[in-house]
Amino acid sequence: MDTTAFTSTDSKQFDELAELLKALSHPVRLCIVRGLMRKKKCNVSYMQECLDLPQSTVSQHLQKLRSAGIVATERNGLEVNYVLADPRIEQIIPILFGEEACD
Repeated sequence: MDTTAFTSTDSKQFDELAELLKALSHPVRLCIVRGLMRKKKCNVSYMQECLDLPQSTVSQHLQKLRSAGIVATERNGLEVNYVLADPRIEQIIPILFGEEACD
């Protein structure tokens, strides 16, 4: 019996992918990521208004996404905008929501 399909020779890769999926595994974070795919960049105030959540809650979710390398910030004067930083996200989200839901 061939068991090579189930060897974990590169556990670092599995750990990294599991962390990426964990960071996405919250409804608010999925909403943020899908919104960034649609809008391309956005500030916290706009997200807070759209999500109808306290600014501190939105910021906590964004911090988790930043820590996972899913989003990054771009500064424009005093304004800080969030953008998608991991190109894999643009492949994952349409699979989860269906192609038309992310346009």
